[in-house]
Amino acid sequence: MDLIEIYKNQTFYEIMLCGLVRRLPIRQVDKEMWIASNHQLVLSDVKFIEKASKELANRISVKKPDCLITAESKSLPLVYEIAKKLRHKEVAVARKDLKAYMNECIVEEVKSITTTTPQKLFLDKENIERIRTKRVCIVDDVVSTGKTFNALKNLVSRTKGKVECEAAVWLEGPWYKGDLIYLSTLPVFVTKEKYKSFEVTPL
Repeated sequence: MDLIEIYKNQTFYEIMLCGLVRRLPIRQVDKEMWIASNHQLVLSDVKFIEKASKELANRISVKKPDCLITAESKSLPLVYEIAKKLRHKEVAVARKDLKAYMNECIVEEVKSITTTTPQKLFLDKENIERIRTKRVCIVDDVVSTGKTFNALKNLVSRTKGKVECEAAVWLEGPWYKGDLIYLSTLPVFVTKEKYKSFEVTPL
């Protein structure tokens, strides 16, 4: 499946995953690019979360990580379900805001494809201890440019943990070249002018 498509005023993108068919609304993220938004699916669709987390847990289990880490976002329900299936007692979460009760934080800056300005990921003392010197799996719902993963990798490294594997439901777009465990792909939709810059041949 092509990871880049010309936008033709579609309103949704249909997926089939883990035996389920779902429609993702297409949303514009900048003046030349649109994505198939999974926000309602991974936050609210209990059946989808259950099936996707089971399949990811099966694949992640081969790597035998001690702990999962994710960025505070819509991936949280998915990560909790994966952790339960792996029989982990805790997960580590990098927060996107610094709260008064968070102590001794380390921080990394990141700008993802869906954010208009750079954000920061904070890991407080309790979460640092969850992954310190551990074998860690980084998990997200979707990976596009990989910038969030890179920030999480840096946080893990600073705790002297080891990134054992990386996992997501979807690989989105053509950018990420890492060794990723994923279930399916999502295209990004662009203008004709933007499409030419990716050096791909239209169908």
